[in-house]
Amino acid sequence: MDPIDPVIVGRITTVHGVKGWVKVHAFTDPVENITGYSPWWLKSAEGWLQLEVDQHRMSSKGLMVHLKGVDDRDVARQYCQRDIAVEKACLPALTEGEYYWHQLEGLAVVTKQGVRLGTVSSLMETGANDVLVVNGDAQSLDRQERLIPYVEQFVLGVDLDAAKIEVDWDPDF
Repeated sequence: MDPIDPVIVGRITTVHGVKGWVKVHAFTDPVENITGYSPWWLKSAEGWLQLEVDQHRMSSKGLMVHLKGVDDRDVARQYCQRDIAVEKACLPALTEGEYYWHQLEGLAVVTKQGVRLGTVSSLMETGANDVLVVNGDAQSLDRQERLIPYVEQFVLGVDLDAAKIEVDWDPDF
């Protein structure tokens, strides 16, 4: 069985201890929200694996998770360095003007003057604000990569239907 419309929400990074716990790097805010999604899906060479969280805790090293039925470090190790996906339908609805990162990835980025800068390849979290990573493409001004802060000052609007983000950004920057 495969997940319906999977979305990456985190990554299992390494094992923790000897009783099957793993460390998780979550893309959710707050971090602990990832444990509320069920089931988790991990891609393997054989297809998708379905997993469930039965315990979790925050430590000084980050989010630690115990997967149901995994009580051995060596078994847990096979899940490390894999992305965690959930079905898109599990994600809560957002208010007007809010977007999930996966919704922004792949959108065209155009200046208010109509100059295409490229498409959003990914986003980065910097602490102060998120940043759009925009890669030039065949239809853009050039092939340059641009980092555009995702703040109201620069991002003027997002149109998911038109697959476009309008920005106030100097193409020479």
